[in-house]
Amino acid sequence: MKIIMKFGGTSLGSADKVRNVSKIVKDYSVNNQIILVASALSGVTNSLVRLSELVKTSNSEKIVNELEKLSELHTNISKNSIKDPNIENEVLESISSILDELKRLLEGIISLGEITPRSRDRIISFGERLSVLVVTGALKDIGINAKKFTGAEAGIVTDEEYGEANPLMSITKMKISKTLQPLLSKGIVPVVTGFMAATQTGDITTLGRGGSDFTATILGAAISADEVWICTDVNGMMTTDPKIMPNARTIPQLSYSEALEMTVFGAKALHPRALEPAQENKISVRVKNTFNLSGSDTLISNDQSIVRGKVAKSVALIKDVAMVNIGGAGMVGKPGIAAKVFDTFAREGINILMISQSVSEANISLVIRRNHLEKAVNTLEISLLGRGFVNSVNAEDDVGVIAVVGAGMQGSQGVAARVFNALAKKGINIRMIAQGSSELNISIVIKEKNCENAVKAIHEEFEMDTP
Repeated sequence: MKIIMKFGGTSLGSADKVRNVSKIVKDYSVNNQIILVASALSGVTNSLVRLSELVKTSNSEKIVNELEKLSELHTNISKNSIKDPNIENEVLESISSILDELKRLLEGIISLGEITPRSRDRIISFGERLSVLVVTGALKDIGINAKKFTGAEAGIVTDEEYGEANPLMSITKMKISKTLQPLLSKGIVPVVTGFMAATQTGDITTLGRGGSDFTATILGAAISADEVWICTDVNGMMTTDPKIMPNARTIPQLSYSEALEMTVFGAKALHPRALEPAQENKISVRVKNTFNLSGSDTLISNDQSIVRGKVAKSVALIKDVAMVNIGGAGMVGKPGIAAKVFDTFAREGINILMISQSVSEANISLVIRRNHLEKAVNTLEISLLGRGFVNSVNAEDDVGVIAVVGAGMQGSQGVAARVFNALAKKGINIRMIAQGSSELNISIVIKEKNCENAVKAIHEEFEMDTP
């Protein structure tokens, strides 16, 4: 089989964990062709984000401290995961060289007095560049013929949307196939940086936070992989957060559409955009636990399995959100009100998570991230109030979103009624509801203090703890 194995930062947070990943790759490379995608080591991306903020203040002391921490972390893990002194010295020299490059970049940005999205992407990309050095060295140390690549060197080409770059798939698939396929035929394991790529002119871009999953499926699409493994610290995708419901279980199989709904609505096991190239090329994605590889996992494929009597597969909770309500009698029959709201939010970089409008047209309710609430209300008041059609803009910052997902909900009568009844029994009032025409998802807004009880009630109502 051709398998893309992506390991996240939690799988690479110590020397023992790096050795564990190396052993996994060695075991599976005996009978399979493997490409390894590595995220930055645990905590490193956050450190680089801090550095990108520190350059704005020119705080040289804190910058030096962050660089020393990065050096110490990668040096210690390398020394404790690599036994061969020659390989160790080669890795340590490369780490030192890359950190010197990062230091020069930061000094240059400080001299210019500003940081751009382009330079920020370049700073944050250093985490993956350092990670693949350590992982490749550890693989070589146990006899694996491995070769490191940045995403750009592997062939991933994107547009210039720094921070959330979009792959140009036609040229990307051609370049990756040409670069990596010959190595696989020779038994070489390519080790590719997750998260980062480059524009057609060679400028470094990033694929968004959690973008290593996206890298893995892009590579899988390019080489027609049999499966993409997203190896993380959980046993696949679960019926709900086990911290809320200890009897939550792993969902063995999901369709691409179901998995997309789950990732958008809070499931942290997989980056939402990772499913795009997988679905388009019908490549199965398997979410596995790095530390329990033979345990239960979730297979995401084109098949949409529905177990008789099981209409809902998961219930997710999204916190840190707020609801904005826009009302006014003048909105009735007035075309373009929603468009004005969307345009206002788009200009301010505010994403709308959920929307509902009454048929009377006198009220629109929106859900956004809570950290955008103040800016959202202020801009709406400036844009809409006093124009004769909107009378009020108010907000609620003590709400959460509950999302119920499952292919069995399509065409099933009474699903919403069961959700409402489950909440009513617990005395929980619904503030807002939305359901798309796909019927794969019902999303409701309730007061934050009731959220965990709501998750428990819905999980029990649909018996999600049983297969």
